[in-house]
Order: sequence, then structure tokens, then C-alpha cells
Amino acid sequence: MTEFLSLPFKNEVTVSTEHIQTAQGAPPAGPQLSTRQVTGIIAALALAAFMMILNETVLTVALPGIMNDLQISAATGQWLTTGFLLTLSVVIPTTGFLLQHFNHRSLFMFAIISFIIGTAVAALAPSFVLLLAARMVQALGTAIVLPLLMTTTLRLVPAQRRGTVMGLNSVVIGVGPAVGPTVSGAVVHAWGWHYIFAMMLPISVLVLILGAVFFKVPASAQKTRVDAASVLLSAVAFGLLVYGISSIEHASQNPAMAIASFAIGALSLVLFIRRQRGLAREGRELLNLAPFASRNFRLAMILIMIAFGTLLGSLMVVPILLESGRGLDSLTIGLMLLPGGLAQAVASPVFGRVYDRFGPRPVLIPGTAMLALGQWLYVGVRADSPLWLFATAHVVFSIGFALLMTGLMSSAMASVDPRLFGHGSAIFNTGQQLGGAIGTTLFVTVLTLLSTAQEASGTSAVQALFDGAHVAFLIGAVLASATVVLSLFIGRGTAPTGR
Repeated sequence: MTEFLSLPFKNEVTVSTEHIQTAQGAPPAGPQLSTRQVTGIIAALALAAFMMILNETVLTVALPGIMNDLQISAATGQWLTTGFLLTLSVVIPTTGFLLQHFNHRSLFMFAIISFIIGTAVAALAPSFVLLLAARMVQALGTAIVLPLLMTTTLRLVPAQRRGTVMGLNSVVIGVGPAVGPTVSGAVVHAWGWHYIFAMMLPISVLVLILGAVFFKVPASAQKTRVDAASVLLSAVAFGLLVYGISSIEHASQNPAMAIASFAIGALSLVLFIRRQRGLAREGRELLNLAPFASRNFRLAMILIMIAFGTLLGSLMVVPILLESGRGLDSLTIGLMLLPGGLAQAVASPVFGRVYDRFGPRPVLIPGTAMLALGQWLYVGVRADSPLWLFATAHVVFSIGFALLMTGLMSSAMASVDPRLFGHGSAIFNTGQQLGGAIGTTLFVTVLTLLSTAQEASGTSAVQALFDGAHVAFLIGAVLASATVVLSLFIGRGTAPTGR
């Protein structure tokens, strides 16, 4: 986080906020933000986003302990992740409207307070229902902060320096999932799962104080009535699609429910898209879909979905292999994953500067290549493979992910009209969550189905587990390899001037 103390803004003493006002159609404002204020705003947002992304993945290693403590099954425990993703998928598509029509400081404070309440309840939760409710309240804050971080960076940082700052932001977004299992493993091993949430409370309060001190952006909200039908269609579409994706593993138990979820979700999504196109002509849309007109943006969406899908899928499968297949404890697994998170933290800001100087391809092409290589290394792991092979695969994959995130966030938004930064950020973050939900479900479903079939045919439980993981990683490797080809077609991009 100390990197933010020397953010590469313009050489002038102050950074004008005039472009923020004109970008949203309001008259230019007089006040200006100093470099120190801008640094404080982005640092507060980055710390908040890191904490919330970390929270998103800490249950990966802690889930077995929660299951034992609360006397719940794995299928029930999985809802702690599914419920979190469902809340994100419902709220994030609305953030484009929220960012454009509500004061950003108010949104930030609401998000942090929501997260603090959810975290406090989770730390004391005596039952599964209360813990699930707490996770969903946490997700409400997460859904607002992530697009707010991206939008604020785009509006306050000059275009020629965005790659560097986006590289620092990608440390937040990428390293959180990477170090989450490490932190979780150490805390669960030492004290128990309740303390995972307890340790986040003081950090949350610190972020709230930082926001109260530094987050002072001139108000630029527009007064427009929210379209209730759009909100309902968005919630039904994205909520049911994520639910359907997350329930694929157990679809055989209730196929009618799975089919209905996908059918109603897909129909609602079509109706939502048609309604947004009509409302956009009146300036009343909940989510403006104009960013999809850019080829850069479309390709970046595909790449980010694959990257997050393979990341979260791998982070779900690897602990299962090492804990159930190799008998390692949560602390050892967490420490094994730590070098990947550290490598990601180092690579992101370095290649952010490369992006600023040379454009996206010198970052994206090697990034996708390393992402694919990391997945192919995972394909090669066996029941008797040394632990360093798992660690090496994770480090290679993590560096590739860092490069990819650094280049994707910058190049995707470079083609978006500045007036639509909030909407573009909402779409981009929705794609991340959908990709993560698809990847997690795909990896775990393939692992479960194939290992069960192998074990039923007489294969030992450990070998069956690794055989199932082999196919899951193979699918991930093929998808990651496709990103190498797609990265060749992404350029710097130029934002349109019209709406």
C-alpha cells in the first residue's frame, strides 16, 4: 500500500476535477483536488478493495472447520460462497447507475459501514443462517467498492499514467484471492474461523476513518428516477444465472430447478438488455451497454472471465487435492500458495509502467502465455508430485494473472466514453464475478463427478481425486491457451466522444 504514497500523477501541484463534472454532464466545479488528496482517496479505496477481495476467498481453507463447528454438509457450506456471489451479481450491475446518480463519498461510507456490520455479525455468528446473512451484507459493500475504485482511478489519474496505477489496483484485486487462503490457513490453524472476521474489523474501521478524512470529491450526482423494472430484471437475470451456474454440481438431484434457473435468468437478461437500450435514449438506463460497441472492451470481458474463472477454480481445487489427497493441514497449504501472491504483488506495478510506455500487447501477450503455462503445469501434477511443483505452477499462473489484470483494466476502459466509466466498471466487475462463478463450478463439478466415477470403478480415493483434478485443470489450460490468441487483437483503444 505504500506504493500509493508516490502515485505518478501529473507534475502540477493540483489535479483538476473539471473533467469529472463535464464527464457527467454537470457544469465544471471550482474546487480542485491536490495530489495528496487524490492519493489519499485512491489509497483508501484500494485498502478497502483489498480487504473485501481478501474476504471473498478466506473461506476456501476455513470451510472444513466451519462445517465441523456448525454441523453442516459441504453442499450447505458452499452457500457461504454462493450467497456472496449472488449478492455481488445482483448489486454490481446497478453500480453504474449508483455511481452516476449518487455522491461517491456517500456510496463509499455506506459500503464500508455495511461491510463492518456484516463482518461483526460473522465474527460472532453462532449459526449457519446468521453467518450466511452476514456474508451477504459484506458482499453489499464489496459490490460498491470495486467499481468505485476503478471509476475513481479513471477519472482522477491522467490517461498516460493509468497503466501504473491500474497495476497497483490489480495488486489489490489479484493478490487478495492469492493470499486469502494463506491468511485463512494461518488464522484457522491458530485460533479458529471466527477470528478470520475478527481480524478484519480493525482494518475496516481504519478504512472508514481514512475515507472520512480523505474521500472528499466534489459532488457530481445527477437526479434521475431509478427504473424499478430494470432493477427487478437485473436482479432476476444475474441472480438466477449465478445460482444456476453454482448449482450445476447438484443439478442431477433437482434438474427442473437448474433448468428453470437458466431459462428464467436468460429470458430476464434478454428483456433487461432490450429495456436498457430503450432507456438509454432517454438517459434513464440502469446499465448503459454502449461499452460493448468497442472490440477492445468485448475481448477484455472474455479474457477477464477466463482469467478469474481459472484463478478461483484453481484456488478451490488445489486445497482440496492437498488436504484430502495429501493430508496437508490448512497452514501448510496457505504457505504453499503465498509465493504466488507475493510474485503477483511485485509484478503488477512493474508491468503497469510497461503498459504506460509500450501499450497493452507487451503486457497482455506474455501475461496470457504465463497464465496458460501455469494451468498446463497444474495438468502435470500427480498424487506423488512434490509440493514445489504445486508452488511453481501457482507462481507462474499468478504472475500471468498479474500482467493480464494490469493490461486488461486499462485497455478495456480506454475505449469507453468517460461519461460511461461507471457503467463500464460495473460491466467489467460483473464479468469478473460471472467468470469466477463459472470457473469455480466447472472445476469443482468436473473434479467431483470424475473422481466419484473413478472411485466407483475401483480406483483408490486419492488417485481418483487427482484423476478428476487432471481433467479439470486440462479444461482450464485449454481455455487459458485461447486467451493467448485473443490478446493479439487488443490495442490501446480510443474513447468515443459521443454517447
